Amino acid sequence: MRTCVVIPFYRHEQALPEVLARLRALNLELSCFVVDDGSGPGCAPLLDRLEASEQGWLRVLRLPENGGKGVATMAGFAAAADAGYDYAIQLDADGQHRIEDIPRFLEQSRRRPDAVIAGVAVYDASVPRNRLYGRYVTHFWVWVNTLSLAIRDSMCGFRLYPLPPALAAWRTMRAGRRMDFDTEILVRLFWAGVPVVNLPTQVSYPSDGVSHFDLWRDNLRISWMHARLFVAMLPRLPWLLTRRLRGLPP
Repeated sequence: MRTCVVIPFYRHEQALPEVLARLRALNLELSCFVVDDGSGPGCAPLLDRLEASEQGWLRVLRLPENGGKGVATMAGFAAAADAGYDYAIQLDADGQHRIEDIPRFLEQSRRRPDAVIAGVAVYDASVPRNRLYGRYVTHFWVWVNTLSLAIRDSMCGFRLYPLPPALAAWRTMRAGRRMDFDTEILVRLFWAGVPVVNLPTQVSYPSDGVSHFDLWRDNLRISWMHARLFVAMLPRLPWLLTRRLRGLPP
């Protein structure tokens, strides 16, 4: 199992060095791809310095313009697959995830190599209330669109993916490009028959005080995603009902 870490990055220059230091401190020999999603010239010196100081371990990919979290993440996945990796751990650049849980994700992946190991956020008091309540709406629609409780948290961006099915879902189903990415790619992988293993992990919001979640635009985008998924679910309804009635495992 060749596994790497992929970090989509957009103007989190204050948090990224600490994220990479915590990752390095695990001594797991996991190569890391940081995908700069069009952050602009202000972040370039930092990224150049980090890449130069971590040669052989850290690779920085640069996208010419901001395409969104999904575009950056999947660009990293494609680069990882081209480099011969079979699995990738998705990790946010703002330091909100408990990086020290990566060994737990790796252990679960060894037990279920066919599955996505999906983080289930356990929040502390730093989580914004509006973000927390909005997640419950998304959880409800994910359960509707899968007819299953197999996905306990579709919005946590801390995951371990098997790369071939993730890339296939992205290329054939055109999952969301921005803040709708995490939910849509997981639902579409479920539809493709990829198992989901849920793993609780602590999340704090965010260490550098920067969030790129736009309350109105991203909530509208997520609402449109739920509608799009519901329409796409309808032709799959007989298959989903059959799985549920037969009690097939997720």
